[in-house]
Parts: sequence; C-alpha cells; structure tokens
Amino acid sequence: MSTAVATAPAIADPTQVDQATVRVIETVAEYSLALESARRSGRTVGVVPTMGALHDGHRSLIRRAASECDVVAVSIFVNPTQFGDPADLANYPRTLEADLGAVASAGGHLVFAPSVAEMYPDMAGAPMASVSMPALSGRWEGASRPGHFDGVATVVTKLLSMAGRCRAYFGEKDFQQLAVVRRVVRDLSIPADVIGCETVRDDDGLALSSRNVRLSADQRRTALILSRALRAGASVIGDGQLGAADVEALMARVVSFEPSVDLDYAVVVDADTLEPVATCDTERSLRLLIAATVGPVRLIDNLDPYPG
Repeated sequence: MSTAVATAPAIADPTQVDQATVRVIETVAEYSLALESARRSGRTVGVVPTMGALHDGHRSLIRRAASECDVVAVSIFVNPTQFGDPADLANYPRTLEADLGAVASAGGHLVFAPSVAEMYPDMAGAPMASVSMPALSGRWEGASRPGHFDGVATVVTKLLSMAGRCRAYFGEKDFQQLAVVRRVVRDLSIPADVIGCETVRDDDGLALSSRNVRLSADQRRTALILSRALRAGASVIGDGQLGAADVEALMARVVSFEPSVDLDYAVVVDADTLEPVATCDTERSLRLLIAATVGPVRLIDNLDPYPG
C-alpha cells in the first residue's frame, strides 16, 4: 500500500516518482517495483536506511543523496532484531508524520515504511536466516550489545537487496555500523555503493542522534564531554607524542571530569578492521571511538584524527 504526502497530489501510477511528491510505500513488492521502474527509465537510485526520528544528520544524508542521484528512497523501520533490551526498543522514538516532512524538505522522493511482519514474515522471536560479521562486530558496541550487529547486518542486507542497484548513504557517526555494512555489501556481492557521510554536530560539538531527545538539559551539557575527549585524543595524535594506550588514557581522564558519565570505552583503532592499534602513525587510517552512558542514554561518537 502506498500514499502520497507533503507537497503534491498523489500519482496514479505507484511505480512513477515525481520529484515534488513524497510517496509512502509499505510493502516490499511495491518498493522494489518503484526503484526498478526508476532504473529502467534511466534514473539513478540513492537509498538512505534509517530507523526514523529524523534529525539534521539524517537530512544531510538525504540532501547528499539527492545531489548525486535522480531518485532518493528513505527507509523508516525500527528494526527489532538489533535491540537487545526490550525497553530500549519500546522507548525508541517513532515520529513518522514529522519524518515525512523532513524527507520532503531534504529532497527525498520515496519513503519505505514497512511493518515488522512485512520485513520478517512469520517471525517467531527472530528471523530464521540472519547475517553475522563476528570479526567486525565482536568488539566495542558488539561486546556491549550482543547480537546488535547481527540485527544490523541482517536488516541492511534485506533493505539493500529489496532496493536493487543503488548508492546507499550512511552516517559516519555510527562508525562500527558503517564498517559492518561495507563488509556485508562486499562479501555478499550486494549491488550497492556504500557512501559514508561525515558526522553532523550541533554548534557545541555534540553529535546528532535520535537518542539525544531523551537527555535532560543538564545531561545534554554533560554529554559534551565525549566530543571533548575525542578532540583531546586527536590533538595529541596529531602532535605524534603518544602511543595508542596513552591516547586512550588521556581520553578516559577527560571523561572522568564528569563523574556522572559511565564510560564504556575510549579507544584508538584501525579504521578498516576496527582492531586496536599500538602506535599512532600517519601511515595508517585510524579512528577514535568512544561510548558512554549519560543518564538513561547510551551515546557513541568517533573522530578521524587525520581529517583531510
């Protein structure tokens, strides 16, 4: 089933995409047909997989896709298989009406908003088939959230397979997720070009996240310690003064200035494999990763110490 919203009247043919219309599609068959029809007419397809609760970070992905592709499809699906805590799943914000306006304003054309039953037919607690990336998903977020990246890898495989050949846009804010997606696409020969897009931050440096709405004003100010710790680590890496262990200790020390923040990890890793590194040299691609709980919310962030 599909409906048209926002800026223009409905189009009679659901396989046609009008740039002035955001079309909502709820079934896999119609979604695949719409994107295949676009490709057959010579148009390029960009997809932006999301779980909704769209913010400026998501809008930046949609705008990037719209600048590079003729048709932009945004999926909005709160994926139950990547949540280990039922309360976290229940509390995840669901704001479809507002999300449709965000997609329209950023230049998107289609919204794929399936039900759980549509995505996982006959699911009894978990899909019978799933995708696992233990080499990339066992550490960091994977260690703290067992099964999370299996759920991510599975739903992304499904979404990109449904979409067909496309460019797929993901934010670098969830850096481990991006690494998992890239490996899944490569190893399973999924016909998608994965485009990583820079993290969008508020003026004060806090990385945009759908979870930020659950922070009180005081907790939000406290959460800024994560980006400060990353910047402190990046600054000494840039000076070439410290090994990885020393950089990690420095980031942890910065976080300790906010005793209400429960730090999970602050690490220096190889940007491709996510493995820990011993030295911080300019000959390899590195990433600083951090995760902590602030109030009721688990937050993650990361930084490239050698941007540009």
